[in-house]
Amino acid sequence: MDDRELTLLLQQRLRFSKRVRQAQAAVLIAITQEAEPKVLLTRRSVYLNSHPGEVSFPGGKRDPQDTSNIVVALREAQEETGLNPFDVELIGDLPMQKARNGMLVKPVVGFIPPNLALVPQPTEIDRIFYVSLRKMLEAQPIPYEVRYQHQSLYFPSFRLENEIIWGLTARMLVSLFQYGLDYRKEWPFLLNSPAFKLKK
Repeated sequence: MDDRELTLLLQQRLRFSKRVRQAQAAVLIAITQEAEPKVLLTRRSVYLNSHPGEVSFPGGKRDPQDTSNIVVALREAQEETGLNPFDVELIGDLPMQKARNGMLVKPVVGFIPPNLALVPQPTEIDRIFYVSLRKMLEAQPIPYEVRYQHQSLYFPSFRLENEIIWGLTARMLVSLFQYGLDYRKEWPFLLNSPAFKLKK
């Protein structure tokens, strides 16, 4: 399958859930519509209380006035990156995911034009960048060490564009591959075997 077929397959396979469940937060998985499609990602500010310095999709918590998961995802994406909601062609959503803090997060998927002039909101975002969808599909999971109360846990991660993509964001990408591209990527919850510890 060539790269152009990836966006066609996403369009054919993704839909919006018929049973709408209001999530506590939503993110936008924005994919550029071009010959070599790329996924828009951000690196969160190191000064944030929640997930500082981690790679994530644009998104955030529901506000009382938000009327749908789509509204949450588009509003947050605009606040964080300056992405105009009218530049997004929505194509579907993915199953709800649970964050480490227990919050239910809804991924919303859409296409955007390439080469948009986006600007990170400095109090929330340190960097906006794009990763090739093809490279993500082909990347092998690499162990990422996280310290919890004097114990090391090793989570699967992507290492792309000089960034580490792990946790909820990586799980959402694996879900995108499964539901949008009919591609099942092996993605264990933890990589705590001695073999992985030796590779870190």
